[in-house]
Amino acid sequence: IVADKFAADAATQTVSVDSIPEGWMGLDNGPVATAEIQKELSDCKTVIWNGPMGVFEFEAFAKGTFDIADTLAELTGTGCTTIIGGGDSVAAVEKAGLAEKMSHISTGGGASLELLEGKVLPGVAALDDA
Repeated sequence: IVADKFAADAATQTVSVDSIPEGWMGLDNGPVATAEIQKELSDCKTVIWNGPMGVFEFEAFAKGTFDIADTLAELTGTGCTTIIGGGDSVAAVEKAGLAEKMSHISTGGGASLELLEGKVLPGVAALDDA
């Protein structure tokens, strides 16, 4: 989903990623991209989600994010571990009313990813040294 400006009242179009008009910007997944993501998620046993699909704060660009949140909530119910990391991702699943259906919620998005990468986090190091 593309828009002619970053605003709730922007003009929008649904186009493929290689057909974004000059001067327009991609602000959400379109239905094809969302379906592809949902298909890839369908057999996952663990999902770490860091970052919404679109500008979910604007209704016109929230569908991709909320559709993926719905998918993750359904997967959690089948035994998949769903970890939502980062303030925007947490805000999105909360706005969608699905936070309670996820396995784990963390506002430490970037820090969570660095921890998974094996980097030493200063706060964790300080605890280790205590």
